[in-house]
Amino acid sequence: MPKLAANLTMLYTDSPFLDRFARARASGFRYVEYLFPYEHDISALAAALEKNGLTQVLFNLPAGNWGAGDRGIAVFPDRSGEFRQGVARAIEVAKILKVKQLNCLVGKRDEKIPLADQQRVMIENLRYAASELGKHALLLLIEMLNPYDVPNFMLASPRAAFAAQEQVASPNLKVQYDVYHAQRTEGELAATFQKNLARIGHVQIADNPGRHQPGTGEINYRFLLNHFDRVGYAGFVGLEYIPEGTTEQSLAWVKEYGLTV
Repeated sequence: MPKLAANLTMLYTDSPFLDRFARARASGFRYVEYLFPYEHDISALAAALEKNGLTQVLFNLPAGNWGAGDRGIAVFPDRSGEFRQGVARAIEVAKILKVKQLNCLVGKRDEKIPLADQQRVMIENLRYAASELGKHALLLLIEMLNPYDVPNFMLASPRAAFAAQEQVASPNLKVQYDVYHAQRTEGELAATFQKNLARIGHVQIADNPGRHQPGTGEINYRFLLNHFDRVGYAGFVGLEYIPEGTTEQSLAWVKEYGLTV
């Protein structure tokens, strides 16, 4: 049975962030994830996890100035120092929050920089991050972001993410397979997942169109989640969707599919 994790960046957004932990626990969740911890008091986050009996399974490396449009900085030759500082900060926070895997959003294409230079520094930075995280028993993940939601993202499809993983050639780097982004670029979800099972470290889900909960769009999640079980996926499945209705109402699909949070 999939181990479902509530994404607190996307769910329970009608509550202040620190209040979302209790709501997730009240919904029955044991696992949570979210984009970034850095703007919060890390000790308060750790306390919220402990108080509510929750395990955090994921957060992202620092990704630059999010409000200004950054979606990662690993692809910029002039920001490698900033990237490496972010790796160190993420490791420090992961130890406090007892998180075992960190995701890297690599960043966007910049037409002022030769594409080969951006690709080269991306691979170098990912090798560095994978090595540094490995020293602390932390797994590095990378993910694709579809070009409709995030134009010019450097890893715009599962194929691109798996190709980068091959180039990095580190046993400590896996792909975060986001089904929503994968559907919007390549589809062929079940076969791609099964073929690359050993290379996938984490899964996130949302339906399409709309990025709402399973059952609201075109993806057959009743089949797909069972398929993940059948092929032997033992990791977490993050619920990174925009709820239709309240978050609690949006979770009706879990029981309908015979699952538990």
